Amino acid sequence: MRLRVEFTTEPFDLDVPPAHAVAAREVVEGGGLDTVDVGPFGTMAEGGAEGVLSAVDALLRRSLEAGATRISLQVNVVGEGR
Repeated sequence: MRLRVEFTTEPFDLDVPPAHAVAAREVVEGGGLDTVDVGPFGTMAEGGAEGVLSAVDALLRRSLEAGATRISLQVNVVGEGR
């Protein structure tokens, strides 16, 4: 099964990426996922179910530890795969 996760972390700071946003981005970029698209108002990553679920766990933990006060995420099944 393939999954797509889309998420944002708050509070926002458009001038300098906050530590919690950097932590979340590092998790998905280093998670071995097939696709990662980082944007100013959210990030999308896609890959096999195990990889995405592991990344979601790690990004929640690391973002909260780095000061996130809110994390919004959505996970969608996008097809079969690795």
